[in-house]
Amino acid sequence: MIKNDLFLRALKGNSVERPPVWMMRQAGRYLPEYIELRKKYDFFTRVQTPELAAEITVQPIDIIGTDAAILFSDILVVPQAMGLEVQMVESKGPILPKTIATSADLAQLVVDEAADQLSYVYEAIKVTKQKLDGRVPLIGFAGAPFTILCYMVEGKGSKAFDKAKQFCFAQPKLAHELLAKITEVTIQYLRRQIKAGVDCVQVFDSWSGLLSPNDFKEFSQPYLVAIANALKEESPVILFPKGSWYALEDLSTLDIGAIGIDWTISPQLARQLTQNKITLQGNFDPNHLLKPISEIKKEVKQMIEAFGKDRYIVNLGHGILPNVPVTHAKAFVDAVKLYQ
Repeated sequence: MIKNDLFLRALKGNSVERPPVWMMRQAGRYLPEYIELRKKYDFFTRVQTPELAAEITVQPIDIIGTDAAILFSDILVVPQAMGLEVQMVESKGPILPKTIATSADLAQLVVDEAADQLSYVYEAIKVTKQKLDGRVPLIGFAGAPFTILCYMVEGKGSKAFDKAKQFCFAQPKLAHELLAKITEVTIQYLRRQIKAGVDCVQVFDSWSGLLSPNDFKEFSQPYLVAIANALKEESPVILFPKGSWYALEDLSTLDIGAIGIDWTISPQLARQLTQNKITLQGNFDPNHLLKPISEIKKEVKQMIEAFGKDRYIVNLGHGILPNVPVTHAKAFVDAVKLYQ
């Protein structure tokens, strides 16, 4: 039994006394307690050691008091499980030495057994659930197929992912084959997370906003829909296609728990496009957490009033920044909890 079920009630569209609040990337880099662990263990040791991943996942629940926990992991464990090497370079980000460029590269990818390679994630979920002891729900997650393709083709992080986009446009058949393989693995992976005990799953399409509306409908939307439809009977699903506000109307027709939005769309337009028939999550600009605490509190109140307290989950429009003071993150959470 989950003691604080505000988050789950909001996903169901139930009326709530106040909206729930959590923050993307809340488990990690802005917390001194996490930084201490980072000094001792490299990134993938932290991810692949269930006790460490669980400890990191629970830290923000203890320290800033969010209404949901999100598992400490990384979206690039899926390319790893599919057979690609992923290096995480501190202060530089991910590097994939071998990328996907040809049908021969595609043929070498592991699909059927890929989800089996991620047993450490499922174990981390079980340990985390024990540590949480029913205090709040636990969110599992994966990267969306288009976003995973971006890394598998580009080989590193990028502001524009030109190489990945060119791959899609120059070799669309190959791109769709890759997207289909990623989608299959992602469904298996999220299904295993649900069986291990997560209460909800979120799909991060962090780079879909680089696509035009028509390209989104070709290279992102069908695969998000496939994941949502495959899992809808098993768990609430949150889709977060960052920057793709133009897709809100289409995605709001799906049988999902919520849609995440970033700060580039107003609450009013987001409600209009979704006809207020689905829970929305977002959309505070993480940079605004660097403002004075009094301003943070004022803006949080204004944001809740603009969205309305029901069918709404307070969150950032993307992950919390490493330089945000913990007191400011806590002020953001507390401002939601004090909302009347």
